[in-house]
Amino acid sequence: MKLEKLKINGLIVRALVVPMRRPLQTSTGAVSVAPLLLVDLKTNAEIIGRSYLFAIGIHNLRPIAALLDAMGELLKGDVVAPFEIEKKLRARYTLLGVHNMVLFAMSAIDMCAWDALGQALGQPVARLLGGEPRPVRAYNSNGLGIQELKPLAKEAQQLVAEGFSAVKLRLGRSTVAADLEALRVVKKTIGPKVTLMVDFNQALTVAEAIRRGRMIDEEGGVLWIEEPIRADDFAGCAKVAREVATPIQIGENFMGPEQMAQAIAAGCCDYVMPDAQRIGGITGWLRAAALAQGAGLEMSSHLFPEASCQLLAVTPTSHWLEYVDWAAPILDEPVRIENGKAIVVTGAGLGMQWNEKAVRKYAL
Repeated sequence: MKLEKLKINGLIVRALVVPMRRPLQTSTGAVSVAPLLLVDLKTNAEIIGRSYLFAIGIHNLRPIAALLDAMGELLKGDVVAPFEIEKKLRARYTLLGVHNMVLFAMSAIDMCAWDALGQALGQPVARLLGGEPRPVRAYNSNGLGIQELKPLAKEAQQLVAEGFSAVKLRLGRSTVAADLEALRVVKKTIGPKVTLMVDFNQALTVAEAIRRGRMIDEEGGVLWIEEPIRADDFAGCAKVAREVATPIQIGENFMGPEQMAQAIAAGCCDYVMPDAQRIGGITGWLRAAALAQGAGLEMSSHLFPEASCQLLAVTPTSHWLEYVDWAAPILDEPVRIENGKAIVVTGAGLGMQWNEKAVRKYAL
């Protein structure tokens, strides 16, 4: 079939609640389950494009699903052309605003469309984008939340033992002393050969971020400090970046490449890490990668390792993949880790196939 004849028949959206292997306590609250929306884009050629969204909270599943249903109806009969799909949806949702849940839904459809195109051509998305699938270095983000020190040390050992050479620690405890103690325990446990990142999950004020950041500078051995303050306070983050020597990492909350451009212009970070469902799917990621290259900033990923490992393979300033296994239980073939790197799942498109038995088990 010629690609111009590959058309959208509609969307199927399913809500799941998948238990997390390691519940995660962050400075903003506990995460013990993964509320997921599976999105299947049906075409007239019996090709199904697949993607999923992380709804953050179970209560968000219904409104995002409603948006997807409405967009699916709007796109029926349209050619599977991601840029044209994005253009149409942006025009229709301009007055509501292409942010937050609206952008989540658009990103899911975009990833489905690219997946369907890859399947139609019998090629992985990375090759469709002009690159070549390859292993991408990854850090284990499946733990090291805010918890007591003894289980924290044990969990750090376990995360490294799963085949990783890098892990991420959540900070943002009530006192500086508690954060520093946790940092020292993890550093001692993993040793100097394992890369360590830290994440405050937006917990601090600007002044406190500078204070704790300078203490982390003195401790040394930290690759980056992630989201120390409110994600959209670019001026404040720029001040932190100027005052703290350890590189500042932000980006998981960039709402589209436009907001990433604003952050770069403000000089508020040393690294960037877009999130596939917030940046605009694969189409948005490509634009973000160009911005990162132009600014000379290393670019990592946030969540969605299945798509991210292919996208980082075509990112000029590719840095680190954040690995979480939250969707692994419902996939026939999850991303696997070998020698500290994420291995792209073989197959056309994004290579994702649902484990329907597990999908039925975790259906909401």
